[in-house]
Amino acid sequence: MKTKWIKLYISSAGVILLAAALMRFVIASGDAQALVLPDPMLGIPLRYAVLIVGAFEFVVALICLLSRRVGFQIGWLAWLTTNFVVFWLGLFWMHCRLQGTCLGSLTDPLHLSRGVAGHIIAFVPLYLLVGSYAVLLRLWFDQKTGRLCEPALESLKMSCVSCGGHIEFPANAVGRKIQCPHCAKNITLLSPA
Repeated sequence: MKTKWIKLYISSAGVILLAAALMRFVIASGDAQALVLPDPMLGIPLRYAVLIVGAFEFVVALICLLSRRVGFQIGWLAWLTTNFVVFWLGLFWMHCRLQGTCLGSLTDPLHLSRGVAGHIIAFVPLYLLVGSYAVLLRLWFDQKTGRLCEPALESLKMSCVSCGGHIEFPANAVGRKIQCPHCAKNITLLSPA
């Protein structure tokens, strides 16, 4: 059900979120004075808010990088980016600005101006939001029209040599030893040819 652009997008989102989570952990472990101020939306010290966001980003990054279920990956990614948008809309509604006072410790060694870092930080959530919803729409459209983005993995069938029960399995499992689901005897999956 995945096309190459969907695979590439999910992998890139996983890498971006992993980097963002690690950056947040570094920021939260710093000594910037802004970290003791309360977050305007959550009311907890900014240090803890940064750690919580980093933890969510880390979990979603692992899902993007390790899971093989596209709908699961994209669902979590869309959930996370939607929460970012809701948070930013809440800040805008409260007439608050996003503060980048903690970024100096990370941007200085990279020789990035805070303006460049600010543009990158503004673009990344937009990329994640637009991309995750584009993939969700593509998956929904493909499901509604009965199309698959890629041909499904070929399925093979064989009969168990012990009980004669029919077994269906993916083509890439040929040669694997399994227990027959009907009689529980150990068998080797064979190609019909």
